[in-house]
Amino acid sequence: MQRGLGGALIGFALAGCALAADPSERLELLGSYHWTGDDEHFGGFSGLEVSDDGNSFTVITDRSFITRGTFQREDGRIASVAAEPLAPLVNSKGERLEGYMSDSEGLAQAADGTLYISFEGFHRVSRLIEGENKENIVGWIDRPAEFNSFQNNSAMEALAIDPQGRPIASLERSGDWDKPFPVYRLEGDRWTQPYFIPRRGKHLLVGADVGPDNRLYIIERKFSGILGFSSRIRSFAFHGDTLTDEQLLIETPTGKFDNLESISVWRDDGGAIRLTLISDDNFFPLQRTEFVEYRLAAKSPHS
Repeated sequence: MQRGLGGALIGFALAGCALAADPSERLELLGSYHWTGDDEHFGGFSGLEVSDDGNSFTVITDRSFITRGTFQREDGRIASVAAEPLAPLVNSKGERLEGYMSDSEGLAQAADGTLYISFEGFHRVSRLIEGENKENIVGWIDRPAEFNSFQNNSAMEALAIDPQGRPIASLERSGDWDKPFPVYRLEGDRWTQPYFIPRRGKHLLVGADVGPDNRLYIIERKFSGILGFSSRIRSFAFHGDTLTDEQLLIETPTGKFDNLESISVWRDDGGAIRLTLISDDNFFPLQRTEFVEYRLAAKSPHS
């Protein structure tokens, strides 16, 4: 359910959310790395968090498995990946999440290390709790009845932590091509819906992160059948209960990468903003899991 849509659209106009005129110089592709694994649960990666130094990561699959790993880098680029065995997410009884409860999609890490996970199916955001035997327990966070109205398999794909430390979750689909994506925010134990992200064309919103510059970065995808996927990255500034300063950073040609579905933003030793992305191979043999990394170029004084 979308509330205050007219006011939000007026807010966008007043804030002057114009797309950057030329995104071609904003992101420098550093490379991609094809990640493979022998675990029967390997694949379907939908959520990613990279450490502040860019050397370690946590990922979840859309079948409620989680693993943590490290990058080996050469000249700052990913050269190899090592990861722990995939472990299941479990409920408070120690039982694996299955069926309607198991479609884990977004991953976000708070400043104190707490991990939050968003789910489709039974639409919700949960807090990850470490059990006595290192189990990955999905803790309960109250949810409003409004979440029951979300479209199946197109809801809480993108999850991030805002500059004030609050989880924010966006829907994959807004309900119509000309309606912005609603963004929900958890304040204490209460969900509100303060933000909207303008929808541009037929890309769907599948991942989000707030960078060390306190900007919201989103990854969007468009599927073109046998031709593959196109990806788009935009960023926004937070201004009260409004997202402003919309910038288009890149839109890739169809088929350049696989199904990029999650984004993590960090700062490298040289002070540059890095964007690490991971693809969801849908457990399909003709697709692949890949990490893709970009570096954000500084804006010129005249841009």
